[in-house]
Amino acid sequence: MAVNTSAESPLPVGEVSRLIGGWIDRLGAVWVEGQITQLSRRPGAGVVFLTLRDPSYDISINVTCYRQVFDAVADVVSEGARVVVHAKPEWYAPRGQLSLRAVEIRPVGVGELLARLERLKKSLAGEGLFALERKKPLPFLPQLIGLVCGRASAAERDVLENARHRWPAVRFEVRNVPVQGVHAVPQVVQAVKELDALDEVDVIIVARGGGSVEDLLPFSDEQLVRAVAACRTPVVSAIGHEPDNPLLDHVADLRASTPTDAAKKVVPDVGEEVQRVQALRDRARRCVLALVEREERGLAHALARPSIQHPHRMIDERSDQVSALVDRGRRTLGHLLDRAESELMHTHARVVALSPAATLQRGYAVLQKSDGHVVRTPDEVTAGEALRARVAEGAFTVRVEKAQQAQ
Repeated sequence: MAVNTSAESPLPVGEVSRLIGGWIDRLGAVWVEGQITQLSRRPGAGVVFLTLRDPSYDISINVTCYRQVFDAVADVVSEGARVVVHAKPEWYAPRGQLSLRAVEIRPVGVGELLARLERLKKSLAGEGLFALERKKPLPFLPQLIGLVCGRASAAERDVLENARHRWPAVRFEVRNVPVQGVHAVPQVVQAVKELDALDEVDVIIVARGGGSVEDLLPFSDEQLVRAVAACRTPVVSAIGHEPDNPLLDHVADLRASTPTDAAKKVVPDVGEEVQRVQALRDRARRCVLALVEREERGLAHALARPSIQHPHRMIDERSDQVSALVDRGRRTLGHLLDRAESELMHTHARVVALSPAATLQRGYAVLQKSDGHVVRTPDEVTAGEALRARVAEGAFTVRVEKAQQAQ
């Protein structure tokens, strides 16, 4: 229950310490996992002092145990080992200090560590942190590379030397951090976040040389994996050697088998690029020359044609054909006109022979009444009627004296 206090009625320090101790006593025994950072085994002392640290966070707690409890695992437990401790929280009131009184210590074996990592891997994969569509492409020519590695380590030397050998103008922003032990995870996470916050950093390389499974555990830590997954800058994992496969390899945008391989994958080789550019230029030159030569051959073939070499020959040939066709047309038209003229003359002769005018020329006359009607029978006229007589050379008027019937 909460304690009621005020500025007028405060609690003494001893009472506060006693209350805290009472609250801690009610917690009971707990199982705690951590990494041993300090181990004190004083000769003749019946108590062993340990410092247990959380590998993912900068938090530690003191642990005490009887010598016989520690001696049971002394052959397999040392500083840096991961252990699981069954302990009772204790509050040392005079100093206001919290510690754990261990009654059992169990080392975490490699098999169990690997089983835990496999479960963590499946959990993170289920969240999609390892999905290929999340991975970001690396820039072709990074101007500034962030490097997270151990101080004066072989990994740092391999990355810097190989990268600068391939592209001398490349620049690095290096963060030297512990790459194993209890301080590795927080400092690596902090270094990755600092580099990711720099806008001029184009890619981040996290590098470490080879080591045992326990040495590479920081690079399978969940906090580091999530920090890399949240980066906006592409991250390259270069941890250990080819067989090593920490969880950082799965979440990183690119996995390199070694730090040297990371330098080769991140930085292009200036010599190779120059050769590639030269090869492309040569290829382009050959393509252009082949195109020009092909067009020249086509032009030569076109110029070799008779119509190009002797362009007037076709005109001359066509001129002769046109002249022949004109003559032929003229002859044909003349023949048609002659034939039409002959037919016209024959027709005219027939028309003339059959026309009334020809009959009049022979002395005949045509009698017409006043209305123009031609008289054909005597019955059509009466005595004293005036008729018009038409002859070959003209016409005159006659009068009927007496109409007679035809005999």
